[in-house]
This record gives sequence, C-alpha cells and structure tokens, in this order.
Amino acid sequence: MRTKKTDRSGEAPPAPEPLAAPVLDSHTHFDLQDGSDRPGGVGEALAKAEAAGVDRVVQVGIDVPSSRWAADLATEHPEVVATAALHPNEAPRLAEPDLDSALAEIDALAAQDRVRGVGETGLDYFRTGDDGRKAQHASFRAHIEIAKRHGKALVIHDRDAHADVLRILDEERAPDTVVLHCFSGDAEFAKECADRGYVMSFAGTVTFSNARGLQEAAEAAPRELILVETDAPFLTPMPYRGRPNAPYLIPLTVRFLAELRGEDLDELCGVISATGDRVFGPW
Repeated sequence: MRTKKTDRSGEAPPAPEPLAAPVLDSHTHFDLQDGSDRPGGVGEALAKAEAAGVDRVVQVGIDVPSSRWAADLATEHPEVVATAALHPNEAPRLAEPDLDSALAEIDALAAQDRVRGVGETGLDYFRTGDDGRKAQHASFRAHIEIAKRHGKALVIHDRDAHADVLRILDEERAPDTVVLHCFSGDAEFAKECADRGYVMSFAGTVTFSNARGLQEAAEAAPRELILVETDAPFLTPMPYRGRPNAPYLIPLTVRFLAELRGEDLDELCGVISATGDRVFGPW
C-alpha cells in the first residue's frame, strides 16, 4: 500500500446523523487514512460510511503506486470505483523519460473497467512554482488525451490556477465529463464551469466560516452539476476542522449544502447520487 504522513491529528469525529437518502463520496484517499492498512481496515471504513448513508466512494490515485492500489481496491469492493493519474505536483518531480513511462502506466490503468476517471490531474500553482509549470501543463494535457481516448471522466485538481485550467481545457477540447475536485472558485468561476457543463465537487471547505466566496459558488452552481466529497483524510467539515476526515462524514457537508441552497436534503442527495452515476457509474 502507498503510505504518506498526513497532517491530521486528534480523534476521529463522532458519526453524524445518518442520511435518509444515500449519497456518494466522489473523492477520497483510503491509502492515506489511518487504519486502512490493517486487515479489513477499508472494509470497516466502508461499513461505517454505509451506516451514515454514504453507499459509494471514488478512490483517487495521485501517482502510479496509488493508482494501481485504487484499481485493485475497486476490484475487491463493489462499493468502490477508482481513478488513476499523476497529481500535478507529482509531474515536476519526474524527469522526462520517467514522466512518459508513468503516463503510459496511467493510460493502461485507465483502460480498466473499474477505473472510471482520469485524475486527479490539473494544475497547482500554490505548491509548484514557475519552474514546474511546464511539466504540469504537459502532464495535464496528456491526461486530457487519456481521458478522451478511454471515455472516462477527467478529475481536476485546481489550486490557484483557474484561468489556465479553463484555457487548457478549451485548447485541448475537454472530455465529455469534467469534474472540478474540491471546487475552490467563486460564483463567477462556478458560472464559467457551468457554462461548459463541468461538474463541481464540494468538500468540507464549503462549511468553513471564512469561505463565503466558495459558499456563493455553491449557491450559484446548478444542482445537476454538484457532487460532494471528503478528500479524506483532509478538509474535514465543521465543526471538526483539523481532525481526521473519512467518507462517513459526508452528511455534514451535504446537510450544509442543502441548508445553504434552501433545498430539501433528500432531494439534493438524490440529484447528487444521479450525477455520481452519470459521471462514474454505474457502480
């Protein structure tokens, strides 16, 4: 299993009130969550999620090892589908021959039935400076081509790079299905994405008290273009910000969205579930 130290600390939050209508976690990282490397650890996490009303999850790859692991996990668990990609911060770390080899492996994984998305790919101008942008752009364009060739959803990591993400998608003629993971733009950016038919996946960050611009984006997004995610173990929703995140906490985010948008919770869950099936399914 791929392992990586995370910055989450403290006890896992208590389980929220279960959802009456099931919904999916559209973006999680079991390989980074505590306890997932124990025998039965992922199965226990999936059962806890199901008890909370989260009946399906998308396990996301961020490099070749984690993408392989995601594909294997999706084969083992019917509640899981996978994505495969090189994270935008991974691409600059690879020399050109190694980048080409890694992309070839991602291409092969994307051909598998249980791999339903190519991502998370995209651009990150927060952690990678100007010297790494050329590699990020090349990797992003390659992933777009892979997604189109295999007919898979493109799952995008976009940090401080909204304009360039849209520009490159326009230049490369984006795949039929595009998901902006952990959507971080404002209402204007949400409208630009909606005009292109892009799906916006909202994480626990939308519940933060200092995220009014993001909340306005969530209000502006068409309901049929909304997904919810954990990005676990990161981005835990309020009131547990900073503690370990996991799929069973999705109800906190989707309840917040329903109240924010003035929508019936069960109806919103039904629309989000249908969007999940359209983007990644059927499971």
